[in-house]
Amino acid sequence: MNTANTSTGALTLRDPWALVPSLGNLDAYISAVNRIPLLSADEEVSLARRWRKENDLAAAGRLVLSHLRLVVSVSRQYLGYGLPQGDLIQEGNVGLMKAVKRFDPEQGVRLVSYALHWIKAEIHEYILRNWRMVKVATTKAQRKLFFNLRSMKQNLKEEAPDADAHRSTLTDHEIDVVADHLKVKREDVIEMETRLSGGDVALEPTPDDGGEESYAPIAYLADESHEPTRVIESQRRDLLTSHGIGEALDSLDPRSRRIVEERWLKVNDDGSGGMTLHELAAEYGVSAERIRQIEVAAMKKMRKALAEYA
Repeated sequence: MNTANTSTGALTLRDPWALVPSLGNLDAYISAVNRIPLLSADEEVSLARRWRKENDLAAAGRLVLSHLRLVVSVSRQYLGYGLPQGDLIQEGNVGLMKAVKRFDPEQGVRLVSYALHWIKAEIHEYILRNWRMVKVATTKAQRKLFFNLRSMKQNLKEEAPDADAHRSTLTDHEIDVVADHLKVKREDVIEMETRLSGGDVALEPTPDDGGEESYAPIAYLADESHEPTRVIESQRRDLLTSHGIGEALDSLDPRSRRIVEERWLKVNDDGSGGMTLHELAAEYGVSAERIRQIEVAAMKKMRKALAEYA
């Protein structure tokens, strides 16, 4: 078994991984990684070269280990999103390993600076996948807003007069400041603040202290098929399928309409479709490619007609 010697509060490790406990005991894990010695610049370059040139996994492991404390530090910045710190650290460690894999020591940049981007990126993706609001941030601008709104909101509150220190929402002026700084629309700031300030509601029922069954939303949610917006969407879809397609077909010339009907709408009793491109080409005395071009142009015209009808 590998051994470890303790000297002036740091650990000199023959097998550094041996003294890193699992994330199941978070306090022990953080304590252990904070005691792993940092690498000097020369040691870092030497290990990185061994990894890149010789595929030395032990060298890559030492690079990862010496920066685990960085992941712990970064993870603390994201504790306000309701996710376990252990999970954040685990995802950040994935980002750290990706950084080590791509790190080039010849660029003259320390690994700590290079890895920071990869660690944050991996944690960001994890938060967005698991946060309580589905599709809370789907564009690059929305992601920037998502990960900066909390800190900006706090800073603005601290700068506000004492009378406004306990406000839970942004003022119109503060919304403008955030929108201008992050280069997003005012509406996006308002919507994101609303989503971030929303509380969690448990869907599953849990027994109360008296042992009696309690009810959560899952017990009384209505059938989605009768939800008003879904009913309207269904009616609209049916309308487009019937009248809308009819209107779109009427916008075509007779030849284009027949080609579309034969190619897309006709179903014979035996389940087969209408005429092929070559059969239509023979009937109209043109090439199959010409029939395909007419079909493409007709479908484009129908899509435009359907959009206008909708």
